[in-house]
Amino acid sequence: MIYFWVIIAYLIILIGVGAWRSRYVKSQDDFMVAGRKLSAGVLVGTLLATWIGSGSIIAGAGLAYDRGFPALWFNVGVWAALFILYFVAGKARAFAQYTVPDILEARYNKYARIMGTIITIIAYTAIVSYQFRAGGMVLNLITGIPVDTGIIITAVFVIGYTVMAGMISVAYTDVVNGIIMVIGLFVALPFLLDNAGGWSGVVASLPETHLQPLGELTLLQALGYSLPAMLLLLGESGMYQRFFSARDAKTAKKATIGWIAGTIIVEGLIVVLAIIGSALFTDIESEMVILHAVRHGLPLLIGCLCLAAIVAVIVSTADSFLLVPSTNVMRDIYQRFINPNLSDRKMVIYLRIVVVLLGLFAFVQVRFFERILEMAIYAYTIYGVGITPAVMAAFFWKRATALGGVTSMIAGTSVTIVWEILDQPWDVPTVYPALALSLGCLVILSLLTPRPDRSQWEPFMQNDRAIS
Repeated sequence: MIYFWVIIAYLIILIGVGAWRSRYVKSQDDFMVAGRKLSAGVLVGTLLATWIGSGSIIAGAGLAYDRGFPALWFNVGVWAALFILYFVAGKARAFAQYTVPDILEARYNKYARIMGTIITIIAYTAIVSYQFRAGGMVLNLITGIPVDTGIIITAVFVIGYTVMAGMISVAYTDVVNGIIMVIGLFVALPFLLDNAGGWSGVVASLPETHLQPLGELTLLQALGYSLPAMLLLLGESGMYQRFFSARDAKTAKKATIGWIAGTIIVEGLIVVLAIIGSALFTDIESEMVILHAVRHGLPLLIGCLCLAAIVAVIVSTADSFLLVPSTNVMRDIYQRFINPNLSDRKMVIYLRIVVVLLGLFAFVQVRFFERILEMAIYAYTIYGVGITPAVMAAFFWKRATALGGVTSMIAGTSVTIVWEILDQPWDVPTVYPALALSLGCLVILSLLTPRPDRSQWEPFMQNDRAIS
């Protein structure tokens, strides 16, 4: 039970930090974008802790358990997206808004804002949902309580914590979570490797395909893992919200460099740990490999540290992905179309109510998917093909028009839903037809309609030298 009490103590500390930081929440700027005061160091911590969630610790690790090093294809798209985002970060901060739908309306029209909000709610509550499931799995492993009970406990904590202080609290606790996560994973590596008889012992126990670049995957399947994650990250609302929270454009660009390095190191380390775990534990559920390795393959003190790290990243990801759609509902629907003169005090109150409602909606979704990997790919795809092409065009293509952008969003989202309902006909991953139609609508309809006014694209095309 010591594992349980260590995690409880850690969560109590997080609650304390959240309560302390909540004193500084006076306006929507504070709740949504931390008053636009975050330093580069804080940004690196919150970006890293938000992205490395159960999608990496559970789904990515489970893929590595089943496939070996070919699981890195799940991460390759992320790394490619990070390099592109270096050139977007400064531009996004210079734009200085609150949400991705803010970007979409400024570049296209109000219908783009509405579509962007709808897509974000669908995708992000799904992502929050599988963080709840991951939390339930952790609590089940360390205490033996039913997974369903653990899911409820995780959901209550995440919703309550996010309600307290919004971004101003989430960002600072993410720094602590990120540090604990990195330390825990690095400390675990030599212990697990020694238990497996060194790297030679790991290699000897693995199928040859686990050590090959593609293994048993076709290139089409490999890219089917890479593209959804890449597309999600390129348009990821929580990431843009953090860019908007930076002190200035230079700080946002600087933080992206640290984020790139940290993500490559941590995601690579997770894959290696999962592969070592596959050599040590041959009769477990694949998505439990990191949790099982930490619980049964490490000394008590190290195991406690690593489990605290895992809980930290699950909480960080869940509260961040819950905060974003809540912000969208209030900023992009209620304030934009219903009550433009909403006061800061009421905005914060209503935001907290929406956090609770969307948290409950995410909780309901837990029942719809059995495996976290399936849910992650679905959520990544629906957001990545629905929003990312329009967002990238906003920053890099002057010729993109409102009709092209809005139709692209509708087409990508619709195809994703239909293709999933049809259970991926001909074994073609959903991302291919959805992305093809999304890009096709964006390009073709933009070229068939009149050029947008200069005032629509000019704010997004600022020279990087001017903001660096």
